[in-house]
Formats: sequence, C-alpha cells, structure tokens
Amino acid sequence: MPIHRDAQHWCELVGARTPVDERERESIEKFLSLAPILTDPFNEHADLVHITASAIVVSDAGDKVALHMHKRLNMWLQPGGHIEAGETAAQGALREAEEEIGLPVRHESDGGVFVHVDVHAGPKGHTHLDLRYVVRAPDVAPAPAAGESQLVQWFSWDEAEAIADVGLLGGLRATKALLGI
Repeated sequence: MPIHRDAQHWCELVGARTPVDERERESIEKFLSLAPILTDPFNEHADLVHITASAIVVSDAGDKVALHMHKRLNMWLQPGGHIEAGETAAQGALREAEEEIGLPVRHESDGGVFVHVDVHAGPKGHTHLDLRYVVRAPDVAPAPAAGESQLVQWFSWDEAEAIADVGLLGGLRATKALLGI
C-alpha cells in the first residue's frame, strides 16, 4: 500500500529535523517508522496511532510562554490536540491554542513554523505523533473557552522549563533556539 500523502509530507519534514535532545531523536525515529503505515494520519478514529498538533504560545515580546493545566493529566502543558477534518497540522495547532489559551494567536509566518516533534502515549491506548508549532499571542490575561481548563497562565521561560515534563522541555528549548532566546 502506498504511503498517505500527508504522512509522506510529514516524514520528509520530521526526517529533516535536527533533534534538540535524545527524546526528540527517539521521537523522530518512532514518527518515521509509524507515520508511513497510517491510512488516515490525522483521523483519531482511523488508527490507534495518529498525528496531532500543538503550539508553543510565545508572547509578542518573546519573554513569556503560555501553558495550561491539563484537566486529565494534571500537569502544565502547551495547548494541542487532534487535527480536525479539512485542517492542516498548522491550522489544528492554531485552533487548539485559541481554544485552550483563549487568546488570538498567529503563526510566525504563513503556513506556520514547525519547531519540534514528540511521540507520546495518548488516552485509550493511542499514540500521538505530535507536531509542534511556534505561535504568538498578545501578553494579556488568557480567557480559555468554556469546557477547557480555566487554569492558564503566562510563565517566564525559566519558570516554564522548571515545571515542564521532558516532552514539553524539548519543545521549549527548540523554540528558544529558533527565536534566539
């Protein structure tokens, strides 16, 4: 069976990444072995493995990052989730950030800036191949949508790194390197 065109595209981009740490190196290897066998890579119901998207939300000044307390995992994370039908990964990351952070966000450039990949366990035995993007937001009080975690706040880069799990830590470091922070 031929590789799905979306999976092929992402295998090329992910394969070209220089990992920021050992976890991302392992995630790249896993992504490259799993993505080519997906029949519908963005559909969370098609396979137990699927591509997801998330956003590292950076203040306009570049001095802060917005995180939310994940309701199920009870840990500070970047916003993200499943990509909806008809969306690109970049669009999915933007939508998830707006819903979960509650601020208008925008990509660094047209089409988004892909900055990091992390492969991790999701709920119900799923595996998420998470594509992470850098997005910008105004440095104002977050106002997440109803139904989303209401515990959202801005952190300095040092504060965010201090509370980050190993998967988020790599995304933060990759973003800082990209932005020259």
